Amino acid sequence: MGKGKQNAIFPSRIEDYPEWYQQVIKAADLAESSPVRGCMVIKPWGYRVWENIQRILDRMFKQTGHTNAYFPLFIPKHFLEKEAKHVEGFAKECAVVTHHRLEAGPGGELIPAGELEEPYIVRPTSETIIGAMYSKWIQSYRDLPILINQWANVVRWEMRTRLFLRTTEFLWQEGHTAHETKEEAEEETMKMLNVYVDFVTDYLAIPVIPGEKTESERFPGALATYTIEGMMQDRKALQAGTSHFLGQNFAKAYDIKYLSREGTENYAWTTSWGVSTRLIGGLIMTHGDDNGLILPPRIAPAHIVVLPVIHKGDQKADVLNYCEKVVEQLKEVNFDSQPLCIEFDTRDIRGGEKTWSWIKKGIPLWLEIGPRDMENDAVFIARRDMENWGKKSMKREEFISTVPAILEEIQTNLLHRAIDFRDKNTCRIDNKDDFYDFFTPQDKIKPEIHGGFALSHWCGDAEIEEKIKSDLNVTIRCIPLDHDKEEGTCPFTGKPSKQRVIYAKSY
Repeated sequence: MGKGKQNAIFPSRIEDYPEWYQQVIKAADLAESSPVRGCMVIKPWGYRVWENIQRILDRMFKQTGHTNAYFPLFIPKHFLEKEAKHVEGFAKECAVVTHHRLEAGPGGELIPAGELEEPYIVRPTSETIIGAMYSKWIQSYRDLPILINQWANVVRWEMRTRLFLRTTEFLWQEGHTAHETKEEAEEETMKMLNVYVDFVTDYLAIPVIPGEKTESERFPGALATYTIEGMMQDRKALQAGTSHFLGQNFAKAYDIKYLSREGTENYAWTTSWGVSTRLIGGLIMTHGDDNGLILPPRIAPAHIVVLPVIHKGDQKADVLNYCEKVVEQLKEVNFDSQPLCIEFDTRDIRGGEKTWSWIKKGIPLWLEIGPRDMENDAVFIARRDMENWGKKSMKREEFISTVPAILEEIQTNLLHRAIDFRDKNTCRIDNKDDFYDFFTPQDKIKPEIHGGFALSHWCGDAEIEEKIKSDLNVTIRCIPLDHDKEEGTCPFTGKPSKQRVIYAKSY
């Protein structure tokens, strides 16, 4: 960064990362807090990102044989009570509906009336209500497998919220499947985990490590939970998606039985898996800089913005006509099997203000087109992934023909930059003191960015896991699936360890 250079976002990431995150959301016009405590309003630019996430993931789900359905927002309380671990896991996060109407009080206030015979839970997740339906739909092995996904909102009554990362209400997809055999359900669990790996890596340009959660971190009621973990720029981990092998626990709780090929009555094997709008938080924290958001082209709401540069009134019509031709040509070009999405910004505001508004929104490419560019049949391009924007002039036809390659280069550049950052901040640690030093900030009052991913051995002792969490607010993010099973010694107990796990502070 050059001396005296001013950034669009204040404070910077180094100065105050949590506040930087909030300011990027504001500057990019992604979302804002709503009048309802802990909830957010997702604004058009942010929702367009979510629509792209939906569109791409929905296609990937359908390519793997899944179909969409919708289930009720309200869940009878007794449904939740059928699976004890599930109740225990979500009980403190539930919003409960107890009345079905409002009546005017003596002072004009509204008073809840019409108490329900049984309270309803606003869904924190849908295993229970979907399990009840599957028990009706499944009679024979011929009815299996059932492969259903739901796009929905859920409510978890969070005490401390942060836009996109943790809100009381959020948007997500939740897949729920039922299978004839354990092996089929386990295969489904891993298949969908790999779908998430491919999507988050290839489209969001966020490198993730797939792994299994420890028993204490499993989804309530699951036999195994698998996760994808990414590193954000403050070196904390973000759980970007999960896939759960539920075994027969929910089938037994909700009586999901089928008549087998041999004529016996068996319980089905089930799975569930999901990602949410926290992926947008992951995008911000993986790629954003001190000038705002940076969006990978494959997920960006728009790929290019065309900015007319007009200094004299008599040139306006000619420049705008030339810009319109460029826009129409670009709309005929495909990137990632979709037509390019182009913004043409003709707002009557200062040129610098207009440009910076798009920089903060994270637009991958912007074109500045003035009279000189028009005369030379050229465009002046800038790209968001470069510190100094990589500005240069290109002949119009050359740019039109090479723009898919430029966008692909930006996509690849962002992924490689994120991989390099993660690898630089991942350490193999075999000593307890070194481990504690790694996760202890020098400034206890206002902690600086510190830590990262620690690859250390763990003997499997849940008490040690809890102590590290208590001492350092560090958890085992996952037992990596793609790392070698290197045996060693747990640095905390001296006991044998089967492999290294990933420790980190997290969101």
